[in-house]
Amino acid sequence: MAATQVQHAAQQGEQPGPAEYASLNAVYAVALAGLVAGTHRRGDDVREVLGTELIPLTAATFAVSKMIARERIGSWVREPFVDDPVGRKRPRGGSVRRALGELVTCSRCVGAWTALGFVGLRVAHPRAGRTATAVFAVAGLNDFAQAGFRALCDWANQQH
Repeated sequence: MAATQVQHAAQQGEQPGPAEYASLNAVYAVALAGLVAGTHRRGDDVREVLGTELIPLTAATFAVSKMIARERIGSWVREPFVDDPVGRKRPRGGSVRRALGELVTCSRCVGAWTALGFVGLRVAHPRAGRTATAVFAVAGLNDFAQAGFRALCDWANQQH
């Protein structure tokens, strides 16, 4: 596509096509391959991460991906790629920018990238990885505790 066609597509807010999604997937695949290549001799560390730390890593991934994709505090991450980073969160811009907007507003999508980061940190720098995982895992569990408390209060208020 010629440069003027790309600019025109960006002005028109063209929907991302397979090439744009493939580009994002390629970046993820390269990061994953780099992690695998960089840690292939650390078999015990990887087994430990997958065995004993799967639940804390999952909770930490949940907390960060929710924060980035949904919470006001993460609006600064979404702002370059969406019309209203706090409200409806509609992706904007040309095809690549719009694809990134779709990514940063999808908690499952952000979760995949976040998981890669947490596992990579945990394997590359175990102590820092455990600390970061613990902090965000507690934050994720706090989300569930807050939701449970709110549901209990709503239930109690309905009983009166």
